[in-house]
Amino acid sequence: MGGRQLASKWLKTEALLTDPEVAPYIPETRALNRANMQQMLGVYGFVVVKPIVGGGGYGVIKVARSGAGYSITHSFKSSRYGTFHDMYNALLRVKVKRKYLIQQGIHLATIHGRPIDYRVKYVKNGDVWEFRAMVGRLAKQGLFVTNLCKGGNLLSCREGLRRSLPRIRSAAKRNEMRSLTRKCTAILEQHFPGIGELGFDYGLDGSGKIWIFEVNTRPQ
Repeated sequence: MGGRQLASKWLKTEALLTDPEVAPYIPETRALNRANMQQMLGVYGFVVVKPIVGGGGYGVIKVARSGAGYSITHSFKSSRYGTFHDMYNALLRVKVKRKYLIQQGIHLATIHGRPIDYRVKYVKNGDVWEFRAMVGRLAKQGLFVTNLCKGGNLLSCREGLRRSLPRIRSAAKRNEMRSLTRKCTAILEQHFPGIGELGFDYGLDGSGKIWIFEVNTRPQ
């Protein structure tokens, strides 16, 4: 079971970006630095900052431009700053001592105001890849990360889609997630032979567009 483990989000993202069919599903991702932060906040209004290595929502921070100022949110704490300079210096103090990347913020579909995303577990059994789980993860009230270790709730993929995006055909979206999973797995196997277990984190925005947030080679 298991197979090769690959911790770096950066390497996996780079591999997936090589495929023109998969690339549009990936939020813009850049290394964390002052210039990238300023530019991406200008374009997207909010971004998610996460360690290049690490899982379970550990060290994940949301940074937003709001009205005249900026805010930083991690776990339940939100702090506001009047200038970009003050916000960025505070971010450097808050983040854990690891290399970080910045990811385009996506306004996830919600159920009663709580964001939901999806985990698809795909495992190699002999020579054949099999779907082991497709579940929705609903963020705890007031949190923006959905990780279960942070108090999120689990529900079926079908129920999550039906309740968060009632106007969209959930069967079609589940099929799109499955075909995306197969495509991404083929790309990752080419780049990193020996992988045998993958956990895909998908999010759907309010319009129903699927985004690939992360691929884990050690899915929980």
